[in-house]
Amino acid sequence: MFELEMRVRDYECDMQGVVNNAVYQNYLEHARHEFLLANGIHFAEVTARGIHLMVARAELDYKAALKANDAFLVRVKLVAEGRSKVAFFQDIIREDDTHVLGAKIIGVTVKNGRPVRLLEELVRLASS
Repeated sequence: MFELEMRVRDYECDMQGVVNNAVYQNYLEHARHEFLLANGIHFAEVTARGIHLMVARAELDYKAALKANDAFLVRVKLVAEGRSKVAFFQDIIREDDTHVLGAKIIGVTVKNGRPVRLLEELVRLASS
């Protein structure tokens, strides 16, 4: 399980004083990119090879709110779901151990607009 520590910035909050719902997707995406990088998968290099890692579906279950300056963890776990699809299971946990959000993000590998077999590196990560 990969974990990334983050902190809420003031400008990410809405008029109600909580993190805007759309901002959570930024947190999740940043954690996925850091997870891939930590495991030797460089997003820009993969793209330069003509392979695009794309989000096909996002399921987010909001359970609690984050507020300005809250520290939190984003957890990432990768599971293969077919020849060209992976699922990123992600959680956001506030520093007081409150489960803020659970997500399942489906990613696909595409080349020239068509699904292609998962990268060997992704298969390895998904099976470990």
